[in-house]
Amino acid sequence: MVLNETYTLSNGVKIPTLGLGTWFIDDDKAADAVKDAVDAGYRLIDTAQAYGNERGVGEGVRNCGLKREDIFVGSKVAAEHKTYEEAKAGINETLEKMGLDYLDLMIIHSPQPWVEVNQSDNRYVEGNREAWRALEEAYNEGKLKAIGVSNFQIEDIESLMETAKIKPMVNQILCHISNTPLELIDYCQKHDITVEAYSPIAHGEILDQPEIKVIADKYGVSVPQLCVRYTVQLGTVSLPKTANKDHMKTNADVDFEISAEDMEILKNFKKIENYGANSEFPVYGGKL
Repeated sequence: MVLNETYTLSNGVKIPTLGLGTWFIDDDKAADAVKDAVDAGYRLIDTAQAYGNERGVGEGVRNCGLKREDIFVGSKVAAEHKTYEEAKAGINETLEKMGLDYLDLMIIHSPQPWVEVNQSDNRYVEGNREAWRALEEAYNEGKLKAIGVSNFQIEDIESLMETAKIKPMVNQILCHISNTPLELIDYCQKHDITVEAYSPIAHGEILDQPEIKVIADKYGVSVPQLCVRYTVQLGTVSLPKTANKDHMKTNADVDFEISAEDMEILKNFKKIENYGANSEFPVYGGKL
């Protein structure tokens, strides 16, 4: 059962194979979403400083009925925090806001501030090294059980590694059918960096692809279930986001196997042209 499966990070920490993404879940609804996810069997919850719901997620984690060590909680250093001081303050603020003694994972949200994504060649090499230093320090202090990055390309990882004392354990990236960065995934896996896949259902835009529905029908599953299973079979942590309890359950009901032939078809599926109303967001190719 996928909900019971884990990967082992490079430092020995176990991370669940499937988690709940909480982007677009309001702070006042986040606690209930976490509780519903835990009731459905989820043991990984992903949030971020930028989501504006860390307080609610923390409340849900504290009140979900599980021991703290039985739930894996991750957040992200704001993409704009490119100094050691900013990142350090942000990490401490997240812990305080969430009411938790430690986080299981904290990652740099983006190598660039959001206002520069898709608009600038500046990869903020020094700024990311400074933010990373703050993460390393918090890791060594026991405030964070694992540390990593998000939206980092190969060049960003290699620049960071030149000065890092601890190598990133995770890279959380956009990954779904019709947008699968195979070279980046392969690089990370070869360097023992676990890949987390956000928006595995392409923010819903993938649901209108008839060719994908044909493959889903072949396995007797929905398109979202096919999408989640696809990212799991790529060897990534899948993070579908929803506040809908029924969707949480169906997204986790993915104990089937996509054939090698169909995996190749899905890996090479034509690239998604746009993300509908969400195309404005930098992670989907937009500009702020």
